[in-house]
Amino acid sequence: MSGSHKYAVSGSWMKGRGGVLRSDATASMITFSAPVEFGGEPALWTPECLLLAAVAGCFISTFAAIAAFSKYGFDSLEVAVHGEIQKADGGWRFTTIEVQPTLTVATVADDERAIAFLAKAEAACLVSRSLSSKVTRYPWFRK
Repeated sequence: MSGSHKYAVSGSWMKGRGGVLRSDATASMITFSAPVEFGGEPALWTPECLLLAAVAGCFISTFAAIAAFSKYGFDSLEVAVHGEIQKADGGWRFTTIEVQPTLTVATVADDERAIAFLAKAEAACLVSRSLSSKVTRYPWFRK
């Protein structure tokens, strides 16, 4: 695997405070808007939600890769991500991002490995590691 990879997304304004996002990696487009509290359209993806979605997606794919490499079987993984923005340093920014995975494992004997792999996924997730705001994972799994 090469030491560098590049990804690209393009966006186009459509109306108001929203637009469309595209990537060569997919045929799907994402229609987005600023959050309603900032004058955006309701019921659309927002950049803030997309950032949290990137954290969730990265955590899931990182955990799945670690589990596959370790030949660790699990029944399911759900990840909830919550972020808080505050006005600071002259503008709005995420001040906290909390990652709450719910991992379902087959047996109680898998508990220690589950907790270790969740911690590894937290440490290895490249999206979380790339953010300047604090990213916190709250371990939570279901048996």
